[in-house]
Amino acid sequence: PTAKVSEADAQGGLVLFAIGGYATCSSLMLVVNKVAVHALPAPAFVLMMQLATSALVVWLAGQLGFVVVDRLEWSKAVAFFPVAVAFLGAIFTNIKTLQYANVETFIVFRASTPILVSVADYIFLGRELPSLRSWLALGGLVVAAAGYVVTDDSYHVNGYFWVCVWYIVFCFDQIYIKHAVDTVRMESNWGRVFYTNFLSCSPLVLQAALNNDVPTTGEWTPGAVAALAVSCLLGVGMSYFAFLCRKLVSAASFTVIGNCCKIATVVINLLIWEHHASPAGFACLMCCLVCTAFYKQAPMRRDVKRAGISPN
Repeated sequence: PTAKVSEADAQGGLVLFAIGGYATCSSLMLVVNKVAVHALPAPAFVLMMQLATSALVVWLAGQLGFVVVDRLEWSKAVAFFPVAVAFLGAIFTNIKTLQYANVETFIVFRASTPILVSVADYIFLGRELPSLRSWLALGGLVVAAAGYVVTDDSYHVNGYFWVCVWYIVFCFDQIYIKHAVDTVRMESNWGRVFYTNFLSCSPLVLQAALNNDVPTTGEWTPGAVAALAVSCLLGVGMSYFAFLCRKLVSAASFTVIGNCCKIATVVINLLIWEHHASPAGFACLMCCLVCTAFYKQAPMRRDVKRAGISPN
């Protein structure tokens, strides 16, 4: 019994470590990305630099013996290629959204993603549907999100187009990457980070070379360089903690955790510049975030059957 308690405590500590690290990186990343694409209006280039930096840093750390990183193997590359596509698609559409829309617009749409992800969890990953309390919380997210759109004074067609594309890609990303993390055997979490970032940045290097999609000389100000550097460093931490969280919690719970992190994002965004929502929009945004606090992770169906209890 003592050994089981110690194991449970260790697992609980690892979950808290993963959530804390992911929350810190996630809260900062959205605002830093917004600043980066505002200073360097070349989203594909910014993304390429972030992914290449993450892959290079992890590879070097592995070569120097600081961490364990899986070697490049054809079977693992094939298995992780769809992960890279989903990961790249979610991040690229995220950055394109931030190029045209304010941070709060993105957060509101993100807050409603657990609805679709919860259903996908049930269909594809063997979880129960959410409890009544969780469904009410998710319904509140939809109402608040609709209220935000109605009161959005900075409506931009391109911004809403890209956020809708991002929404579809993100929901697929949440489910498929959780499936891959659970089924593809890797030696360490750093291996997942390396494979995903390396495979994702390769097509962007080609795209940048063919389309000459790089910032002009006049755009390389000290502030722009600093924003890009910080976004690249945060990208390394974000990749690691995101994969660790995905391994430890359900896809829907991971999505809700990301939504809760955005409270800090809103505060940071308010403090640094004027590109944010109206007071009515903020009220709707806070309603979205409050609703996420009432969401409860649904159990696995096999665990419910084994215990013989109601999932609610």
